Amino acid sequence: MKINEHRCPANHPCPAVRVCPVKAISQKGFGLPSINNDVCINCGKCIKFCPMRAISA
Repeated sequence: MKINEHRCPANHPCPAVRVCPVKAISQKGFGLPSINNDVCINCGKCIKFCPMRAISA
């Protein structure tokens, strides 16, 4: 998974962080979220939950 930094406003808590079942997404403050692809199981929940459609496989 990857985050398109041009689509992500990074000015609020990322809603995808809460839905990741393996906690592969982290965010410091209101910065750009980060996805740990070594932990990610590619379930796609973050893609469906991101209102800005900034996450892709």
